[in-house]
Amino acid sequence: MKVSNKIVFSLFIFTLVGCATYQLKVSEGRRHIENRQFAKAAEVLKSLALQESDDQLVYLLDYATALQIAGEYKESNKAFMAADVIAEESDYHSISRIGGSLLLSEGMVQYKGDPFEKVTINAMMAINFLMMENYDSALVEAKRINTKLGKYETDGRKRYDQSAFAYYLSAMIWEAQKKYDDAYIDYKKVYKLDPSVPFIGKDLIRLSKRAQRMNDHKKWKAQFSEFKDNKSWYSNRTGEIILISQIGWGPRKSPRPENHRYPMLRPVRSFTHSVKMKVEGAGTQKTEFLYSMEDVAIKTLNGDFATLVAKRVAGVVAKAVVADQIRQQNQGLGDLAWIVMNVADQADLRHWSTLPSSIQIARLRVKPGKYKIYVGGLSHRGMATGESAEFHDVEVKPGRQVFLNWRTVE
Repeated sequence: MKVSNKIVFSLFIFTLVGCATYQLKVSEGRRHIENRQFAKAAEVLKSLALQESDDQLVYLLDYATALQIAGEYKESNKAFMAADVIAEESDYHSISRIGGSLLLSEGMVQYKGDPFEKVTINAMMAINFLMMENYDSALVEAKRINTKLGKYETDGRKRYDQSAFAYYLSAMIWEAQKKYDDAYIDYKKVYKLDPSVPFIGKDLIRLSKRAQRMNDHKKWKAQFSEFKDNKSWYSNRTGEIILISQIGWGPRKSPRPENHRYPMLRPVRSFTHSVKMKVEGAGTQKTEFLYSMEDVAIKTLNGDFATLVAKRVAGVVAKAVVADQIRQQNQGLGDLAWIVMNVADQADLRHWSTLPSSIQIARLRVKPGKYKIYVGGLSHRGMATGESAEFHDVEVKPGRQVFLNWRTVE
């Protein structure tokens, strides 16, 4: 293969352009979110999200998340739907793209998302539909969650790819639609995936009875004796307020200190560790931990690390071959090409970086009526962090659930 000066020049240009990484491009949007300028964050991310590119999926995810935090649920779902289409398309990479990723960077290949990210798209869409009180569409997303997670289980994916959060959200939607047997099945899946969820015993007791699975009901009552079966759980004279709290920031990718070719995920410190919900005239409830986005993201990357190393080792071999071919024509150019290709081989830092660190839930049964609800962040010591919000005229109907969503960013 004859290699000209143009190839080396092209490699050099790519190295310079490649410095404008994903993390750098979205940092302004994230900064606006941290400053609670949510609409401004969405505006900054919009141009990136709507432009066709190998990075479009990840920009759409960040844009949709910013819109959700801003309360623009309809527009958020439009962006999530577009992201879902890209994420579910069959993986296709041209030979030239694969070759380019070996010679230069993994970032040359189209970003397709991790399995847990693909499931989270539907979970976030379901939350948006719940906020718009469109329970039928939320139920459609619950079904899609189950379909995706069922496929991952069949494919032998790791347990952390099968989101306890997505199953719990699906279970709550089934329950809100009075599909009690479906809800019970999904609550059992949550328990199977993560038996440490602190309130899952209460859910299993309640839904096994609702689903008329009395043998199971007896078993769960004995196993979770700390939860006393409560008549109000089954009464149509009360309703329920369910707060979905998205806490802080998930981990962020950066190059590994020991080798710039490989990424690592660093946790992002959050001052708010939990949330207190106060329902005026009805009581208070603190959120309880359900799911760690941080842990799953890190486990996913670490689980795929061996495959990533194999690809980059193959890349080093490919670089050596190309550089040697250039040296046969020009020693100086060959040496320069070797340097440029290795400098360009940077870690792929793309990922859904606007996800929260964890998902927490607060559930409180109240009498029917309209309520003013205060939510406020708590530190790990239980002290107020200063983050707060209010929900006005929240109507609770007899025998029904009403859902609230709140994201902390500090």
